[in-house]
Amino acid sequence: MRKKTIKRTGWHDQPVGSLKEITDFLPPPDQLVRPEKSVKITLSLDKESLGFFKRMARERGTKYQRMIRAVIRGYAAHYS
Repeated sequence: MRKKTIKRTGWHDQPVGSLKEITDFLPPPDQLVRPEKSVKITLSLDKESLGFFKRMARERGTKYQRMIRAVIRGYAAHYS
């Protein structure tokens, strides 16, 4: 059986299009950590609600618990 060879063109190491330098917009590492303390609780949700968050999290490549916390945090901030 003969092994297939891949012809390399060398173009993959070159920039595509015109380049433009941008300033660093990311915060420093110490500002990436949330200062709030978390408290573990037990929470009962109906199957439909939990299914919704799991489905949305899977589609977006995140964790469903993180999404639920964001919703609760937003609700609390709105009414505080």
